[in-house]
Amino acid sequence: MSSFPEAGPRIGTGLSERALAWIVYSLTAVVCGLVVVLVSFRQILVVEGLDVSRLPAVHATLNGTCALLLVMGVVFIRRGKVGWHRVSMVGAFTLSAIFLISYVIYHSQSPGASFGGEGWIRPVYFFVLITHIVMAPVILPLALYTVIRAFRGEFAKHRRIARWTFPAWLYVAVTGVLVYLFMAPYYG
Repeated sequence: MSSFPEAGPRIGTGLSERALAWIVYSLTAVVCGLVVVLVSFRQILVVEGLDVSRLPAVHATLNGTCALLLVMGVVFIRRGKVGWHRVSMVGAFTLSAIFLISYVIYHSQSPGASFGGEGWIRPVYFFVLITHIVMAPVILPLALYTVIRAFRGEFAKHRRIARWTFPAWLYVAVTGVLVYLFMAPYYG
């Protein structure tokens, strides 16, 4: 694997490890708390006339594109194309952020949908859904730390955490698409 060049932006280098951890985990707690509230109390912030019916398809597209960018980013860095790696990974992070905002909007407006599949597909769906739900909140701090390490120029730390972040993030992105495909017939 090719190493990153030492030149580049250094964001957040003035923060101590403790301050960085406080920011990352506080942001993670706020986002996860917001998602839990919005999923538990659907339509709590309804905006009259806001049509969110197409957002599940948008979410699947964002997740699928994110997965593609993650894979491309790994391929680029293994080929020593640092600039393209950076573009791919910033793109994946940006799409994930857009997804998260859109997901929150959707769950604040939508009455929800239930999976109606029967037979062998039902346990498959719930396995994919549950593992996706369990892994999704894990990705936020991992992705934040991975991106921050790169922007701070801490490339050894970046590589160490990216080895864990990449497969977990890819799993969440791909299972996000699968959940949509399972649920597509049941969205109202």
